[in-house]
Amino acid sequence: MTNEQIIENTIENIDFTMKMEDMPLTEEDKARLRTCLKGDRDINEILNETIKKHTLIKV
Repeated sequence: MTNEQIIENTIENIDFTMKMEDMPLTEEDKARLRTCLKGDRDINEILNETIKKHTLIKV
């Protein structure tokens, strides 16, 4: 199995789990996961961006 196949399989598994909770991944979510799993960007950087995007009160 190639790295690309492993990444796509991982994303499918995450999406399946999220769908069970009625929270399927968006294409944007999947793209962020690919970026992290490929090592193109640090997960903490993406998490911080996501938190800032969804924070109602700016500190």
